[in-house]
Amino acid sequence: MAAITIGVVDDHPLFREGVTRSLSEISDFVVVGEGASSDDAAMIASDNRPDVMLLDVSMPGGGLSAIGHVLTRSPSTKVLMLTVSEEVDTLLGALQRGAMGYVLKGVGSRGLAEAIQTIMGGARYISPTMSAKAMENSLQGGTSDKNGLTPREREVMDLVAQGLSNKHIGLRLNLQEKTVKHHMTQILSKLGATNRTEAALQWRERS
Repeated sequence: MAAITIGVVDDHPLFREGVTRSLSEISDFVVVGEGASSDDAAMIASDNRPDVMLLDVSMPGGGLSAIGHVLTRSPSTKVLMLTVSEEVDTLLGALQRGAMGYVLKGVGSRGLAEAIQTIMGGARYISPTMSAKAMENSLQGGTSDKNGLTPREREVMDLVAQGLSNKHIGLRLNLQEKTVKHHMTQILSKLGATNRTEAALQWRERS
């Protein structure tokens, strides 16, 4: 059986190196390219045409945008998102753009290998936690409010409106600061605001 070739794209070097090392220790896997941005993902797709591309959601150029760049350059590559984002909207956005899998960071090497092998077999793979959230979301008829914000994004905005920094919001909601930054990017886009101050003013007016 031929080895499965993999591209790993994440803007945190230590995390990326850890994933690469773990995958390289599995006999059937060969990491053929590493990068830190959407542009890097596109380049790896063009140059190496890996069987599987692991993409973070929050990275320069945007992980969701990177999906299209990868598939345009290498249609046979299967995209697997490896992210901290537990938002159903992000999961659905990734699947709509062509991702075959969605795995939360913190997964062990065995679980990641299972996800890769599953999508290589032609099936989608979604972390159990996210599958449950997606099912709940479907049963509730969607979780976004009229502004398009998810419940978690509304929690973040409530704290932004109180003047808290990303770091302190992360501590309050038990989230990594990077995750809060990702939420803020989504919130600014949905509210049509150019910065967090403008978003906070809008939020106070709507509350």
